[in-house]
Amino acid sequence: MRGRRPGDASHQLQHVVALTTPSDPLPSAVEVAVIGGGIIGVSIAYHLAAAGVAGVLVIERNSLGSGSSAKPLGGVRATFSDPGNIRLGLRSLGAFEDFCTTCGAEIGLHQVGYLFLCRSASELAAVEASVRLQNELGCDSRMISPDEAYELNPFLDPSRLLGASFSPRDGYAEPALVVAGYAAAASRYGARFAEHTEVFELGTGADGVHRILTRRGELRANAVVIAAGAWSTRLGAMLGLHLPIEPVRRQIGFTPQRPEPHPTVPFTLDLSTTLYFHNYRNGLLLGISDAEEEPGLCREFSYGWTRAFDAAAEVVAPALAHQPLVGGWAGLYENSPDHNAMIGRADVPGVFYATGFSGHGFLQGPAVGEIVRDLYLGREPFMDPTPFSADRFAAHGTRLDEVHII
Repeated sequence: MRGRRPGDASHQLQHVVALTTPSDPLPSAVEVAVIGGGIIGVSIAYHLAAAGVAGVLVIERNSLGSGSSAKPLGGVRATFSDPGNIRLGLRSLGAFEDFCTTCGAEIGLHQVGYLFLCRSASELAAVEASVRLQNELGCDSRMISPDEAYELNPFLDPSRLLGASFSPRDGYAEPALVVAGYAAAASRYGARFAEHTEVFELGTGADGVHRILTRRGELRANAVVIAAGAWSTRLGAMLGLHLPIEPVRRQIGFTPQRPEPHPTVPFTLDLSTTLYFHNYRNGLLLGISDAEEEPGLCREFSYGWTRAFDAAAEVVAPALAHQPLVGGWAGLYENSPDHNAMIGRADVPGVFYATGFSGHGFLQGPAVGEIVRDLYLGREPFMDPTPFSADRFAAHGTRLDEVHII
């Protein structure tokens, strides 16, 4: 047999990335172009199309849900300290509960509850205040004792806790199923999707129509929605819009699947360290916000974060320290300066944005779709989105203060 020469195509194909070029042509003009095909973008497309808006196109540089929405499980909760975040979470939670009816798709929703652990007097006071506000706005969260937390989650060491909050309606679902469900429902209402279509340039003509240059050609849109996550800053700048976002890699790991499942536990978070974990089939999903992670667009999995997780677990959940991992995920948080979303209408006519969710995009996605729809249609949304305006990052803007950030 003859050996392969370095120039052979069969040799080269082992070292290149396969590229996909869609065969269907782009439309030359649309009414609304949504840039970004994650949970936020497809939710916006669904709500616009379902409201009767014709000519909705979602433009995604890769495949739908391939960015941060690609994570295997995403938390759903209304457990926040800011009233706007509570309203977004609560509204979205109702949409997730009704998703099968409204969009015709199962999303793997497990309402096992959220358990926020308090290990200092300041954390306890802050969470108690949050629970009072959550209850005023319609949530069923409550404060519980360390022993009650242990009853809900036997992995915990209750001697390390001062208390906890528990919200039984919260839980997690599967982002891939939600993205697919929204996309299918939006398509039935006439929305279109352009995957593997990278945007190169954006501009606004003298006639107010927006020009979008992509690798597959150029199109025009009467309105543009920027919902591109970590890539939104660059896109916004092309239209004179300041959307400050710092991408930071976040990672999770999966323990081996057991013959029998672990006890079912809530989605559990330690406020002191941001350690979190919950069931994943017959294993566990583990994660933490690694303070040593440098900002950037890296999405390769590494094990560095496990040191921070193990150190935190040794304190609050010793049995979880130094667990073997059989799988992992790495993706980007799109962090805004105050780690809260940017949602609104830009000063440029026909430009809207929904980005910078800092890890909360999945759980807020359904409600954000409603808000952007209403902003586009010129009607009053179910809540005032003004506090989430990107204008708050101007010199004298008022930033949001949220306790329940992970």
